[in-house]
Amino acid sequence: MQTRLADIYRDSPLGQEADKVLRSCVHCGFCNATCPTYQLLGDELDGPRGRIYQIKQILEGAEATTSIQQHLDRCLTCRACETTCPSGVEYHKLLDIGRELVEQQVPRPALQRSYRRLLQYTFSETRRVALLLFFARLFRPLLPARIKKRVPLAVKIPARPERSHARTMLLLDGCVQPAASPQINSSAIQVFDRLAISLRVIPEAGCCGALHQHLSDSDAARQRARANIDAWWPSVQQGAEALVVTASGCAPMIKDYGRLLAGDEQYAQRAARISAMTRDISEVLRKEDLSGLKANSAGRIAFHSPCSLQHAQQLDGVVEVILKAVGYTLVPLRDGHLCCGSAGTYSILQPKLAEALRSRKLESLQEKRPELIATANIGCLLHLQQAAEVPVRHWIELLASA
Repeated sequence: MQTRLADIYRDSPLGQEADKVLRSCVHCGFCNATCPTYQLLGDELDGPRGRIYQIKQILEGAEATTSIQQHLDRCLTCRACETTCPSGVEYHKLLDIGRELVEQQVPRPALQRSYRRLLQYTFSETRRVALLLFFARLFRPLLPARIKKRVPLAVKIPARPERSHARTMLLLDGCVQPAASPQINSSAIQVFDRLAISLRVIPEAGCCGALHQHLSDSDAARQRARANIDAWWPSVQQGAEALVVTASGCAPMIKDYGRLLAGDEQYAQRAARISAMTRDISEVLRKEDLSGLKANSAGRIAFHSPCSLQHAQQLDGVVEVILKAVGYTLVPLRDGHLCCGSAGTYSILQPKLAEALRSRKLESLQEKRPELIATANIGCLLHLQQAAEVPVRHWIELLASA
């Protein structure tokens, strides 16, 4: 694709990165075939190719508009288009640039700005999420059915003795997950303990920054990255093998710290190191000996592979192989590449589109009548739970019970 970037962007790092992405696009349109919003809305401007053109126009000097903002807001950042693209277009990088530029040029209404800030404030800190869930659970019987379904039930985690092993890895605790589903990381620690690996949670580390990045607040995202690097760095120096992430939506963000902080002299080198040692939990377990784990039932499972796992991290099929090796039976899945509609805060900001995508996804997941649905991301889990006819669990919980 030919570009004529405006002078203000042409020689800037932002402009050069955008130009590289734009020039790799041959506008073939294959991406639209796997874009969830294009399939739902049928509008070229709500597909990757259309969004690329809109961002290109802004970079070439056109004025950003509320219409463009709306089309970019509707993108799930699922990155299915990147998996489909024959030219290797790194669409998500261009989308981040486009959203940031539009955010600067098109002020949102005061109410919308306040709402987005509230989402960042509430869901980026575990203690705030925990407080919100405490009151939601307290008044759950009085809540409307639609909202009641959004409130996950409390889970008690049994106390287990901590055991030290020669091998040590770090474990991201995250923000929403420890409050909403603490059993996930507890299960991960239990499984790794059986493999003679210590998983350490560093309390000072928190939200990975993906929440802020997807809400076009890149400065806050970078600040989160710096805070986490500071928290993890002493353990990295002490020889931690890897940084393990159980929420597949967080892993791509941390793996991108190196790029995000490449221009920060103080943090660039450490950010690159953290990115290089970050592993989705499936990446670690596929290399370990799991022969001692056997499924405690031969139940049929439908595995929902989150977009962040199969598209952003290119780990499609890895969890499925692990589950089958342990002895679980996985049912075939139609349109497994499509997004469930969770996408972080997307299900809150774009509820109609998110619900439509969830309905499609659940129809596919439940088509073969599985006993439960397993997934790899807390956002997908909570989103699917609200409407699923069978239990929805994180796949590491299945290994912990094996």
